[in-house]
Amino acid sequence: MEVNPVEKKWIQVLGLIAGGWVGAEFSAALRPTVSWMESSQPFFQQSGAYYSGIALGAVGGLAAATALAGPLTRQLRRVAERAAAQPTADLISGGLGLLCGLAIAALLVPAAGGLGGGIGALLWAVLTLLCGYMGLRIGLLKKDELAAGYAAYVKAHVAPAPAEEERWFEEHKILDTSVIIDGRIADICKTGFIEGTLVIPEFVLEELQHIADSSDLLKRNRGRRGLDILNKIQKELDVRVLIYEGDFEEIGEVDSKLVKLAKALQGKVVTNDFNLNKVCELQGVSVLNINDLANAVKPVVLPGEEIVVQVIKDGKEHGQGVAYLDDGTMIVVEGGRDYIGTMMEVLVTSVLQTSAGRMIFAKPKLLEKAQ
Repeated sequence: MEVNPVEKKWIQVLGLIAGGWVGAEFSAALRPTVSWMESSQPFFQQSGAYYSGIALGAVGGLAAATALAGPLTRQLRRVAERAAAQPTADLISGGLGLLCGLAIAALLVPAAGGLGGGIGALLWAVLTLLCGYMGLRIGLLKKDELAAGYAAYVKAHVAPAPAEEERWFEEHKILDTSVIIDGRIADICKTGFIEGTLVIPEFVLEELQHIADSSDLLKRNRGRRGLDILNKIQKELDVRVLIYEGDFEEIGEVDSKLVKLAKALQGKVVTNDFNLNKVCELQGVSVLNINDLANAVKPVVLPGEEIVVQVIKDGKEHGQGVAYLDDGTMIVVEGGRDYIGTMMEVLVTSVLQTSAGRMIFAKPKLLEKAQ
């Protein structure tokens, strides 16, 4: 990595000034008088040894700055690049925490200064470092609460007029792992029924990557399908996608992280996981269940309606047969075991619909006619 000439020049200037100051202090320390900053004599009326000390210190500082310009510049660039790679929320919350910590340290400085001498200076340095670090860590740990509080404040005090609210607010739809692997979310986005921003948490991406790297073939294919679906959503569909890089380190379960993220962003969880659906409802988080949507748009089948199906296997109860509609809806046919492998007309007796899917109960039409 080449050193920028401008950066090198500034480092040399700082080295020159720092070296001159150190030389002046050292020269003053050799005399039975105080340092040049506190001396009653004007600067231009000092002795030749004093000026020689400044010159030697400045030359030494310039030489040291020139030698260290390359490593120092590279290290500063690495720090800047790492800071730029962090999420904006982390930078803001960490910066606020750091400022608060330094402010507390500044309040404690008079107490440390009262000790005097090197002990006071050392205690002041330790307090500053300790309070600054603690403030930084607390700010990072509380970033989600800070974001939620800021959002609530903006909504209460800075939100636009009702006429502009629809344009100002953009709802977040948070995708979980199951709905990404399922793949139907891409088709729904393509139709334009999903509005707002799709949020894909980084911990969900990590779970998908873990599934895609599994030694089990079925899991590996499911994980790779999920990654392909995300790639399709980002590159082919006209929908805004946000990769949320934050994490909730104190929480281990992905579902619990999704619930907390939805609360922090005031968004909705998009899933087809029945258990996550129930957890979100208990926590007061809005849910968009893909299975509910699929059931809502399925053709309506009413009790008493006649349909033609093919019985393909036994049912759980004695004498039952099982058939399926083209959309995958399961039909339990009473007395249908004797008709496995054949097409037959059945009469719908009841329909059971839940978030886990739809089930139709029917009986052969031949039996109805016989009665």
